Amino acid sequence: PLSRPLPVSYMLDMGTLETVATLSALAHGTRLETFNLLADAGANGLPAGEIAARLKVAPTALSNHLAILTRAGLLTQERSGRQLIYRANSEHLRALASLLVESVKAG
Repeated sequence: PLSRPLPVSYMLDMGTLETVATLSALAHGTRLETFNLLADAGANGLPAGEIAARLKVAPTALSNHLAILTRAGLLTQERSGRQLIYRANSEHLRALASLLVESVKAG
């Protein structure tokens, strides 16, 4: 619990909102596993069906998780024929890690 309320300027800072969205997206086991799988896959990424098969997740459930990760900026998607190829946006995660390290140093 906070001992005092956060200033309004802090709460409305888009960087803060983006950070919260990113952390929230990763705060689920399946989404974290999905991000890690795609980070390991590298620049080639993986089609949604292969991600579902590897993680043993129903395609409909995975679709929701992929949408959340994509909206949070953690994944990119590209259509290849009839498939959607997903890739980890590692730069976004590096920026988050850097922000968190700076916050710890400042605090």
